[in-house]
Amino acid sequence: MVNRMTTGASGASTDTDREDILKEIALKWSKFSRQELVDTTTNDELVEQIMAKYGSKKAAAQREVDILMDGRNLTPRSAPTPNTASSRL
Repeated sequence: MVNRMTTGASGASTDTDREDILKEIALKWSKFSRQELVDTTTNDELVEQIMAKYGSKKAAAQREVDILMDGRNLTPRSAPTPNTASSRL
């Protein structure tokens, strides 16, 4: 049995949304390298990194992330999960 992962227009849209978010983060917090931003996969990780790079307190970093993200999530959604990856039985 073969399970196939499907990616449609929404997958491409999600990638574009993530790129837009990463650009916004880079503009606001310029100490991050491109690779550091790409490797950051959750809003909580971003808060932790801001605390480490800028010496911010958690509440302040969280508030700034919440404002910038405005309900969006940093998690890439186009990544396959173990249940959707192609496999043979």
